[in-house]
Amino acid sequence: MRKLALLLMLSALAACSSGSGTTPVASGPRPAPSAGVPAPDIMREAGLEGIIGARAAALLNTFGEPRIDLIEGDARKLQFAASDCVVDIFLYPLAAGQEPVATHVEARRRQGGADTDKRRCLEQVARR
Repeated sequence: MRKLALLLMLSALAACSSGSGTTPVASGPRPAPSAGVPAPDIMREAGLEGIIGARAAALLNTFGEPRIDLIEGDARKLQFAASDCVVDIFLYPLAAGQEPVATHVEARRRQGGADTDKRRCLEQVARR
């Protein structure tokens, strides 16, 4: 339930943001994951095998500077944008003390915000 609330909050925040500038939110050392917190659900979707399980450094290397880099507790959200779409990659530690990895991806059209093909959007972001 807590993860769902966090995802909803992060999605609402992303929907409210506008412009093409980067909005770094991370500052200071990242807090350690809380012991006893259940492991996150990991998205299983064809075409996302190279993204799901990746660390932030690998995602930044692939997609460049994120539009938004938001850290809240032990969770992290990286948002990247192409001309037609926006993709959010959510990272969570799989166990206490581990570095967060990508566990969920959402993509939407820039105009209107309708869901769009995740893999196609990721390809567009990688080409920008």
